[in-house]
Amino acid sequence: MKAWIQRVNSAKVEIEGHPGSSIGRGFMILFSVTHTDTPAMAERLAARTAKLRLFEDSNGKTNLSLADIGGCALVVSQFTLYADTRHGNRPGFSAAARPEKAIPLYELFVKRLKDLLGEDRVKTGRFGAYMKVSLENDGPFSVELAEDPPSD
Repeated sequence: MKAWIQRVNSAKVEIEGHPGSSIGRGFMILFSVTHTDTPAMAERLAARTAKLRLFEDSNGKTNLSLADIGGCALVVSQFTLYADTRHGNRPGFSAAARPEKAIPLYELFVKRLKDLLGEDRVKTGRFGAYMKVSLENDGPFSVELAEDPPSD
């Protein structure tokens, strides 16, 4: 499971040519699921996301989390985070989970993030829809968070 997180001043998504969600200061989150991901992983990743310290404190240090600053999150499903570009010029996407597996985990991630940050502070795109994402990066500051399955 992966989340590509960009610290933003603002972000919005247009869904199939219609206005969608928008946020002010916070995180633009591209979220992807692979075959071995579990509900426990989605819950851990949401908790890590809410606590991720990417915002500067009064001393200019990145010590503040999304929760600390009262920021918002815009979560958009993005299966292409699992693109395989090692061979040839066309990416392969076989590592990305099929919708029947990915949708419930995406929805759980969003629900848990709403539980942690507040219902009104988490917005989404629409899973599987054609979307246009616009954002104003702050920094730019972008990181990948990943949850790996537990090792045996």
